[in-house]
Amino acid sequence: MMGQDFDNPWGRKNPKGVLRSMSAVLDGAVFPGMQGGPLEHVIGAKAVAFGEALSGDFQAYTKRVRANAEALASSLVERGYQLISGGTDNHLMLIDLTNKGVTGKAAEQALGAAHITLNKNMVPFDERSPFVTSGIRIGTPAITTRGMQTQDMDGLADWIDRVISAHEDEQVLQAVGMEVKERMASLPLFAY
Repeated sequence: MMGQDFDNPWGRKNPKGVLRSMSAVLDGAVFPGMQGGPLEHVIGAKAVAFGEALSGDFQAYTKRVRANAEALASSLVERGYQLISGGTDNHLMLIDLTNKGVTGKAAEQALGAAHITLNKNMVPFDERSPFVTSGIRIGTPAITTRGMQTQDMDGLADWIDRVISAHEDEQVLQAVGMEVKERMASLPLFAY
């Protein structure tokens, strides 16, 4: 790919102290760097992913992911949830549930029962163990991929709030779960 090889401009040397050629530096970055170990079967998948990341569609998608995260964060803050950073400027948020009187583990399980997937997560200075936690972490790539938009985030925040507020009430979990399933029926995981 390089055409004619040359000495690397950074002065990188091999273990014997000999200046490495540019092709040797590139080869080392590829293997064992990016493709090291027994996972060489992912080379094609990485090529596809990098190709998608270069597309305009991917850039538009990442903007929708961030917009959804910002809208969801705002809706949760309006409902009294404490976001660790006060908001979000990326695809996820970390929420301290201490003021809601529920552990991260209980919230994760209750929301899972209502078909909302997220995970428990420790918060700074957490007094609970990593197996229980005081917080949850929510990301928006999956719901964005399924087609949810910023106008859907207030409804999602409502479902989350209803479940967390009544995390031990099976009727609430089932009711929210049915609403989630109804809404997501029009947003399938895979288009056929």
